Amino acid sequence: MRLGIPLGDADRNPWLDSLNHAIRQWIAEQKNVILACSALKNSYRERLSVGTDVKFVYLKGSYELVYKRLQLRHGHFASEKILAGQFADLEEPDDTITLEIDQPVEAIVAEIKRKLGLDDTRSAS
Repeated sequence: MRLGIPLGDADRNPWLDSLNHAIRQWIAEQKNVILACSALKNSYRERLSVGTDVKFVYLKGSYELVYKRLQLRHGHFASEKILAGQFADLEEPDDTITLEIDQPVEAIVAEIKRKLGLDDTRSAS
């Protein structure tokens, strides 16, 4: 990716295997974890959905908005070509919590908590 070459499925397989293993371990250890990743395709999300404890949140934004935010990231390796490839690969989920990202981060987090049934009184561990 640093060379501006989008990853293919074969490139992503070891990464998905590692995430699958980590998720299984966290579930076995009864840990609550938030994992942020670009599981762009349904097949990727299926590989990560190892049990009913796994919940997906789709942070949805237009290409223009995401590109604008990418331009504000200084020193980030992702280029417009990489972003275009990710949008081309994206298979929007229809069975998950979906939130538009055109609102403040605090509002997005509050909505995620609300939709997952989490309250602010829980302490982080």
